[in-house]
Amino acid sequence: MAEKMTEKDIEKIKAEIEHRILVVRKQALDDVKEARSHGDLSENFEYHAAKKFKNENESRIRYLQKLLKTAEVVEDVSAEDEVGLDDTVEIYFPDDNITEEYKLVTSIRGDSLRNLISIESPLGRAIQGKRVGETAIVRPSETVSFKVVIQDIVKADDEDENIRTF
Repeated sequence: MAEKMTEKDIEKIKAEIEHRILVVRKQALDDVKEARSHGDLSENFEYHAAKKFKNENESRIRYLQKLLKTAEVVEDVSAEDEVGLDDTVEIYFPDDNITEEYKLVTSIRGDSLRNLISIESPLGRAIQGKRVGETAIVRPSETVSFKVVIQDIVKADDEDENIRTF
């Protein structure tokens, strides 16, 4: 399945790959060589930790390269008064009588603990394109739904959200 990404997401991924190949890979190899020189590998914690870090770096490089190969580039096509990509949105949940603030991002930057919601999530799909005062129906499953009301939209560019890890 293709990940939806902005051009900025793609540039961040390319920069991370380059950094991991040119800087992190070299350091990881040096760490493995140094730890190997300390003797018996079966009980050498530093060697096993260095190998693990090296392998994790290589896995991350492969993961990011795969993301780039399958990326689907998306752009924000929302009007100035509509919820769109990278906008911060104040949402009222009438069933719970609470208001929350979320930022709508691509799925590779999504982080629910920081209120960064994906445009592909049920809430993200429901609010995208809505205007202040409009009600959206969120459908997390075929049998469950709830309403939310858009209270405010703050238009903004993509900040420095990280590309999620695997």
